[in-house]
Formats: sequence, structure tokens, C-alpha cells
Amino acid sequence: MPSRKKTSMFASAFCTCVSSFAVICVALATPQWVSSEVRFSRTGSNVTVSLGYGLFSGTCQQFVDAGLQVSKTTFQVADALSSAGSRALNVGTIAVLVLALLSAVLSSGFTCTNAVSNPYQTFLGPVGVYTWNSACGVFILLAMILFPVNVEGKGLSEELARSCSASLQTHIGSKHSYGYSYWILLLVVFLNAASLIIIYFYDHARYSKKKEQERPIANAPKDVILF
Repeated sequence: MPSRKKTSMFASAFCTCVSSFAVICVALATPQWVSSEVRFSRTGSNVTVSLGYGLFSGTCQQFVDAGLQVSKTTFQVADALSSAGSRALNVGTIAVLVLALLSAVLSSGFTCTNAVSNPYQTFLGPVGVYTWNSACGVFILLAMILFPVNVEGKGLSEELARSCSASLQTHIGSKHSYGYSYWILLLVVFLNAASLIIIYFYDHARYSKKKEQERPIANAPKDVILF
């Protein structure tokens, strides 16, 4: 059975890993990744399309300069995308987040195993926790890079706006504001870092104790050594 200290520290790390898993699920499920206002010109007027969407679905609404407002409609991102580049980046972002989700599951499993037992295999110990937490953090950062690249570089919002109305012509400009579904991914990175720090302190304390046990004579009084 593991010591009480080990159980408490790995249990704390388990909580952070489970929290990471929950936050990633929220980010995938909610459509508040970005809000965009995309302006187009058409014969006789300018049109502003207001978009709010995530990785799977979103809503759009049109506003004409004259004051006319078109009712809000919903759309599926995958169905609205025709560009191969935008579609590939969107699928890539989802795939990377799924990998982060799997890494969070493995991290949770490894920390739970260490909290209740002392596994013989080295990789099932702190090394495994380091590996999967680091992988989860890297995947999250990659997803946070891919999504803005798709929005800013590939014109994702413009393409989605055009799918909402067939009468739009020349694109004038766009404004983007990233929502909480995007920014909460930073919380996953912090949770992963917290888990790594917890396991590092446990591993460092265990290593120091092991070194002290390997050299007991170095700490013995001189008269005992002479005897």
C-alpha cells in the first residue's frame, strides 16, 4: 500500500487531471469559441453578418445599413465549409482536442493507480504522469494555435457568413472576439502544470529520502564511525 503522503499527493493530482478532462469537454461542447462581425457590400447597401460559433455549430444574423434585421439562424460548421483548407484546420483542431481528452483520461488513470497502489513498472509511476500531462498541455496549446489560424488566416468567419446568405458580394472587413469556450483552454494548461508540480515535489522528496537511506554512514557521529 502507498504511504499516506503519496496517496494525498497523487489524489490531488488526480483531481487536477479530472478537472482538465471536464474543461476540455466543456470547450468541445459549447459554441462560444469566437464572435465575429463580417461586413460585405452589395448593390445599394452594406450588410453586416454577426456570427457566434464553435467547432461544431453556430448562429448567424444579418444587419443591413438601412436598419433591416434578418432573424437569427443556426448552422453546422462542417456543412457550411466548402474550402478544403478551412475544413482541414477545423477537423485538425477537433482531432487535437480529442487527443488532449485521451491524454487527460490516461493522466487520471495513472494518478488514480498511484494513489491506491505502488505499481512495479516505472512508466506507470511519476514518469507516466509527466508524459501524459505534458502531452495534454502540448495538444491544448496546438489547438489554441490552429483555431485562430483558421479564423484569421483562412477566413473561416467570412466563409461561414457567406453560407448564411447567397446575396453577399465584396468582403469589406471583419472583427473577431474570442469567447470563453476558447479561453478556458488556458485553464487546462494551468491544471496540467499544477499536476506536474505536485508529482515533481513528491518525486523529489522520495529521491532525497532514498539518497539519505543509501548513505546512512555519512550522517553518523564520528565516534560511531571510529568505533
